Amino acid sequence: MLTETPVTQNSKSSPSIRARIQAGGGFLTNMVLPNIGAFIAWGILTALFIPTGWIPNETLGSMVGPSITYLLPLLLAITGGKMVAGQRGAVMGAIGAMGLIVGSDIPMFLGAMIIGPLGGLLIKKFDRLIENKIPAGFEMVINNFSIGILGFLLMLVSFSFIGPVIESANQFVTSAIEALVATGFLPLLSLINEPAKVLFLNNVIDQGIYYPLGMQQTLEAGKSIYFTVASNPGPGLGLLLAFTFFGKKVSRRTAPGAIIIHFFGGIHELYFPYVLMKPLTILGMIAGGMSGIATIQLFGAGLVAGPSPGSIFAYLALTPNGSFTGIILGVIVATIVSFIVTSIILKLDKKPEVEEELTNSIEKSKAMKSEGKNILNSSEDVSNQSSGVEKISFACDAGAGSSAMGATTFRKKLQKENINGIEVKHYRIEDVPKDSDIIVVHKNLLDRTKMSFADKKIISIENYIGDPKLEDLINELKG
Repeated sequence: MLTETPVTQNSKSSPSIRARIQAGGGFLTNMVLPNIGAFIAWGILTALFIPTGWIPNETLGSMVGPSITYLLPLLLAITGGKMVAGQRGAVMGAIGAMGLIVGSDIPMFLGAMIIGPLGGLLIKKFDRLIENKIPAGFEMVINNFSIGILGFLLMLVSFSFIGPVIESANQFVTSAIEALVATGFLPLLSLINEPAKVLFLNNVIDQGIYYPLGMQQTLEAGKSIYFTVASNPGPGLGLLLAFTFFGKKVSRRTAPGAIIIHFFGGIHELYFPYVLMKPLTILGMIAGGMSGIATIQLFGAGLVAGPSPGSIFAYLALTPNGSFTGIILGVIVATIVSFIVTSIILKLDKKPEVEEELTNSIEKSKAMKSEGKNILNSSEDVSNQSSGVEKISFACDAGAGSSAMGATTFRKKLQKENINGIEVKHYRIEDVPKDSDIIVVHKNLLDRTKMSFADKKIISIENYIGDPKLEDLINELKG
């Protein structure tokens, strides 16, 4: 325990570059994952109704283009903006994304993942700048016009500057990877992909590079190999099979269970500790990844959307007409090659396996994953040591009118009484944060509020300004 303390402190004070990159990948993942269902829906639509699909239909296929151009980027931008600044950030992200979409000739996935959080950051900074400075009764006017004006400016900048820059960068990356495809060197990507996955950097690669390129290629060709270059479950399956037959002690006993979760559940993180325990086995992963990509490329196969999670079921569900042979063989070949190379490494390893070795590798794997998460959450106060009131939420039907006025007035009363350290904000009832200590609502909305927050202290009032219960609350907080 004494040896772990300084390491933990150092990691908090100076996160590694890997952890920072991992945190960026985690942010991208949190932006993409809530919308995976929409991507899969688009993939199914594409697989079925485009001219080369299972049941070509020109009328239904007409939804493919608008969905990838407008629907998917807008969802990403809205989610990214909401992650930074709630609903106001979501609106700003959507406004900014429209400038990108209209001003470019390619699907703006990467642009949406940039402009969404940027829009959220702009409105968040503005809200902090004017916090506690809005006259009571003018909250709705200022809140609405601030988004309108800032959103208008962001849309212009997106259309004129950000969009063209992202489009140029996208074309550069696309040309570079297409050159790899043309020269047959695409399998070399496994030299980057496999080590990056074990270090929990796979989300940066998948969500940041391969998914946007894959969606763009799918729109043109109806499928893309880019969805398979980092998500193939074959290499991990081969590695776990090798540990099942040739591992020692704990790893041999636990590998079969990990196979089921990895291959069928799509949770690739299950095999990472095995690689960390025997680092040389990364050669088997690289060899399996390269052989899988080469096989899929040889058959001209691909998927219609990103498989998330990377399960064999997701692979088969997103395989378009004409690609089943290539995809299935790509997984099988990757499994066999990874199994053979890893088995040789394990057989040549004469070092006895320590009982705690796999356990330590699992803990190391968890620590690497949590390091990036800690950076994402570093700005949030997660302390629960205070027993006092820290957050009061005023709520109303729309979250913009009466509750805003009530929150502003109550906040000024707290300042007048020199009561500090309490956050007072306004929300729509259903959007009230779960960590609110007290919720203030009009008495006509009490039952509706109790439906969602039965375990919270709720104060029902008749008037958002000057209600006796609010005066009682002030006195309670003073005491």
